[in-house]
Amino acid sequence: MEEPPTSRIKMGTDAISIITELLKVMDDDQLFQLTNYYRERLEQATEEAVDKVSFVLTYERYFSGQEYQKVIQQVENKNWLDGSKLLLSTMMEKDPQTQRLIWQSFVKMHHILPKLDELLQEIKELVSDPIEHLKIIQGLSEVPNHLKDVQQKHKQILQAQTEELRVNTILMREKVKVFQLVDRYADLTIISTLRDRRLMEHELLARGRDHEEWRKMHLQGKLKQIRTNQLFQSCFSWSKSRSGCSAAVAGVPGIGKTTMVQKIVYDWATGKIYQHFQFVFSFKFRDLNTINGRTNLSELIINQYPYLQNILREVWKNPKVLLFIFDGLDEYKGRIDFADSRRDTEPKHQCPDPEWWCEVSDIVYSLIQHKLLPGCSVLVTTRPTALLLLEKAEINIWAEILGFVGEERKKYFTMFFEDQTVAAAVFKHVKENEILYTMSYNPSYCWILGLALGPFFTQTQQDTKRVPKTITQLYSYYIFNILQNHGREIDNPRDVLLRVGQMAFTGVSEKTIVFTEEDLIKNNLQPSQFLSGFLMELLEREDSARSVVYTFPHLTIQEFAAALAQFLSSDPGDLAKLLTEAHSEDDGRFEVFLRFVTGLASPGSAQSLGKILGPFCHQTICTVIDWVKNEVEHQIGNSGSGAGKRRLRNTLHYLFESQNSELTRSALGSVETLSLSGLRLTPIDCVVLSHVIGFCEAIKHLNLRSCSIQCEGLLRLGPGLHKCQELRLGDNDLGDSGVKPVFAALRNPDCKIQKLELDKSGITSSCIKDLAAALKTNQSLTELDMGINKLGDSGMKLLSHALGNPDCKIKILRLWDVGLTASCAEDLSSALRTNRSLTGLELGDNEVADSGVKLLSAALRTTECKMQRLRFWAAGLTDYCIEDLLSTLSTIHSLKGLDLGANSMTDRSVPALRRLILNHPSLEWIWLGRNQFTSSGENQLKSLQGTRSGLNVSV
Repeated sequence: MEEPPTSRIKMGTDAISIITELLKVMDDDQLFQLTNYYRERLEQATEEAVDKVSFVLTYERYFSGQEYQKVIQQVENKNWLDGSKLLLSTMMEKDPQTQRLIWQSFVKMHHILPKLDELLQEIKELVSDPIEHLKIIQGLSEVPNHLKDVQQKHKQILQAQTEELRVNTILMREKVKVFQLVDRYADLTIISTLRDRRLMEHELLARGRDHEEWRKMHLQGKLKQIRTNQLFQSCFSWSKSRSGCSAAVAGVPGIGKTTMVQKIVYDWATGKIYQHFQFVFSFKFRDLNTINGRTNLSELIINQYPYLQNILREVWKNPKVLLFIFDGLDEYKGRIDFADSRRDTEPKHQCPDPEWWCEVSDIVYSLIQHKLLPGCSVLVTTRPTALLLLEKAEINIWAEILGFVGEERKKYFTMFFEDQTVAAAVFKHVKENEILYTMSYNPSYCWILGLALGPFFTQTQQDTKRVPKTITQLYSYYIFNILQNHGREIDNPRDVLLRVGQMAFTGVSEKTIVFTEEDLIKNNLQPSQFLSGFLMELLEREDSARSVVYTFPHLTIQEFAAALAQFLSSDPGDLAKLLTEAHSEDDGRFEVFLRFVTGLASPGSAQSLGKILGPFCHQTICTVIDWVKNEVEHQIGNSGSGAGKRRLRNTLHYLFESQNSELTRSALGSVETLSLSGLRLTPIDCVVLSHVIGFCEAIKHLNLRSCSIQCEGLLRLGPGLHKCQELRLGDNDLGDSGVKPVFAALRNPDCKIQKLELDKSGITSSCIKDLAAALKTNQSLTELDMGINKLGDSGMKLLSHALGNPDCKIKILRLWDVGLTASCAEDLSSALRTNRSLTGLELGDNEVADSGVKLLSAALRTTECKMQRLRFWAAGLTDYCIEDLLSTLSTIHSLKGLDLGANSMTDRSVPALRRLILNHPSLEWIWLGRNQFTSSGENQLKSLQGTRSGLNVSV
């Protein structure tokens, strides 16, 4: 009996040899199966280099010139994915021998196709018999005949449930506009990693920096962007595990998690993705909240999909073909503790089979942990705040939705407005406003922006000067438009709005975003009122099989309604107390609420709402203004701790939202120091900081070290930087483009910067030309720290030219670990001969070496030298250069400190070192540790400690 082809494969030591040998022994039918099975993966793998791949295939004469041109035409139109799809379609039309040769070409090109390389590695690690595994996978996806009819019905019902997307709108005639999902769905950027799982919930506060950082990393090929149809690929293509696969997708409020789930279910139901699964079951945690008492998985399924009742026992027999989706873990009121090991041992928490009666939390836990139906797959979506709950969970795949990047934002507004002139005008305003533009990465913020800004560009008589510029103004106009369009439907819209706002405030206080009919009744809101357009715009009603729940369209709308209710209804004295208590909370729940309250005290925000709700209480406005002023004064003096700095940042936001110049100038006019070091600052924070610095007439010290500021943030800060005397920006990944605003500040004729820290800022030699040009005209800078950057010898050459200028005012220059070698010594020596200001030079952690120090020693031997401190720590020095260096230093009477630690000096240098220490009258300290002295040599040097008052010898 002939043995199967794959049994003759001697598996190679790497994935390349496995595929090469596999291609040799596969018959034509098996080859076609392999290609067809991996077609989608191959499309994704070739997408990023489809032009190169098609060229190689044409060069090898597997493709015709005409076929090549069709692919290239897609590439030229920037349709890379369409180009790769066309490439694979063309491949599938070829004869088996050509397909085999094309596969071999793919293998040879794995070095330019990282995703293909990843696929081959996956095969190597997970499979001993690819053909057999392929048969198993294909067998799994084949639905038994007696289940085909009910599966078809299940797909038809899911398709009907997910094919439409409902969008509330103010500008169009319909209160709710219904779109086809396929027409309206906007692709979101999903990355195959997670940001800090402890990220504060409110992405309006924590947007931009990470978003742009991940975007840059993706473009540089350092980060994998994935599509919804890729979430489970690695788990299913070659799953050797019996336990199945669990995936977690995180995303901030409104980013599109639920819509993504809708698209996954729709695409499965229509046969586009995940056909390995025979059945998909989708649940929302907000629906699961309504289940009281014990239940079982079969009951959950039957309640939602009653037509499956008679076949469930059959479905449970093959868990590997099942996908369970749970949307909105953060909304679940119960607790699922994956770190609690007792769940696996205590009978009351166990859920061994689908018929077992237990709590909903136990069912979800058991599915994710592969205790229930091992082999099934689970997808969970959540906000970042609930990610901590999943840290101990058996999650195979972590991903995060970043939202819109680049032109995707513009595309959203194009789709939102029927009138493209309005779309262009709204997007132009958003792009020109830093606060609004940094919000527009999020689809739900784009929706709010569209609703609030649209009327300003659809009515020709509108005053464009009144277009919202702050988030409070934006949401004020959002509510104003709802009141204007639907307010007449209710006798007293102010009263209803206040009751809705009180419910919203309770939700903010208790971190609740889903409300029941009982919550409405508690706040004297009748569910029947929600038939009105007014309340339909403010709250969204969601009917499920078990109950009716209500949510605000977005968390920020809930927060604004809460702020408006407190502003309009609270006694001024009670309001001040409430603001103080809310401000003292450190978990972030009240941050945006407080910004809205303070923003409502500004005339720009109150003006529009006052037309319908009546004038705002003057005493309340004064109370809020006084509270903000007191808080700023208090936080300025208490910003030493991390919590203190967060509160200071928040109070600066309050000033910004108030748009009250007199208040800001009164609160900050005499402030000399602002320190937010170590506190992560977003581009929005930087916009606010730039705004308030403009009112700091006495500002001297601005400390923003380690604030995670990048290029975008510093661009926002640029206008006020020249006012500071001490500017600490070190340990921020600014890059060459990010430091340009700093150099512009140095060129400003009114520049007051005396001390500038740019160490560890991601700077290279590329930006030093701009720095050198700024130093030639600057008359204030005396201390510059450029350490731990990649300046290199070429950067030092440019910097030396500026230092050599007799008018250069720099006294202290720190260049630790900037990639210098002896090659830069000649340029630096030339600068030292003419420089008249330098008193401190730090060149530690640079390979200046003996030859470099010899040149520098000669340059320092001038009558004009004023050097007080020299640091050559770990500079590659030996005994060879020490005599010259110490001879020179003995003539520099201003010298107070010398660092020669971490070099290769031996006892040969001890006599010269002793002479310098004993005879130099002004020397206060010398560091000589981590050299190659013997014990005797060290003792000779240590004995000099204390021979002169104030002298410190460290060995």
